Amino acid sequence: MKLFLKELAVCAALIGGVTSAMAQENGGFDGFGGFQQKAKLEVSQQWKDVNYAGDDKAYHTCDIYLPKQEKAAYPVVVHIYGSAWFSNNSKGSADLGTIVKALLDAGYAVVCPNHRSSGDAQWPAQINDIKAVIRFIRGEAKTYKFDPSFIATSGFSSGGHLASMCGTTNGIKVAKVGKERVDIEGSLGNYTKKSSRVNAVCDWSGPVDLTNMDCDQHMTFGAASPEDVMLGGTTLAKDPDKYRGLSATNYIDKKDVPIIIFHGEKDNVVPCCQGKKFYALLKEAGVKTEAVFVPEGGHGMGMYSAENLQKMVDFFDEVRTAKKK
Repeated sequence: MKLFLKELAVCAALIGGVTSAMAQENGGFDGFGGFQQKAKLEVSQQWKDVNYAGDDKAYHTCDIYLPKQEKAAYPVVVHIYGSAWFSNNSKGSADLGTIVKALLDAGYAVVCPNHRSSGDAQWPAQINDIKAVIRFIRGEAKTYKFDPSFIATSGFSSGGHLASMCGTTNGIKVAKVGKERVDIEGSLGNYTKKSSRVNAVCDWSGPVDLTNMDCDQHMTFGAASPEDVMLGGTTLAKDPDKYRGLSATNYIDKKDVPIIIFHGEKDNVVPCCQGKKFYALLKEAGVKTEAVFVPEGGHGMGMYSAENLQKMVDFFDEVRTAKKK
């Protein structure tokens, strides 16, 4: 816990300088979550603090938003906040005024979940939580007007990592990575017999190869990085298999679902080479993928243009259309 608090303080201090510089009347840089616009969401229904795990933990709650236009059922996108895996309660600032608004306006139901932080539990608890969210969506489809024939994941930064992991680990319950055994699926919640498969992914600035976070300019965290903390305070040199097991790139194969990637070329928190490597590996494997690398884009800043948000929506629409054929 001391290590976690130390790293959280370092990260908060680094980002804190940006907060005051970026704050504007229409939004600001919200902690680890990137640039946030004030949310003006038009919805037909919404639910806050819904527990998806069947327990009493705040980190196992989600917020659910349905589009303004009422329908019998809606395709679903799970959007996951960024926090360097340090936060267990940031669903309320999960890019609501940008990504979530664009998805709602396009007719998608959006689920924004909390998940356990690296201070609450070590990996793979975080992906177990998101898999439980997806199973919950299928189990409670009638209650919340979800159409489980299309469920996608989206996420910013560490949320992009978790979203991408969902896309590259479809169907994997337990993975053997070198000497490590990684329980990807977990057994959380009341719907363990439901599928946690997703149909598409949108990765916004996610760290996807945790074996190579030094591939370009990046934020430094002192003695231990956020991924070190999430893996129990170890290091890449000491336990390389753990970092491979934490990497979405490790699980890529030709059966992966379509994935779209957005990354800023001036991102100094999660370097753009992460997104570029992800895109190259997906293409090499024959996976349907698109990528947008924004020349002046930072870590959240300059990324949420109307054009990029529309590309995300168009990508999901295209996958849905192809799935129906």
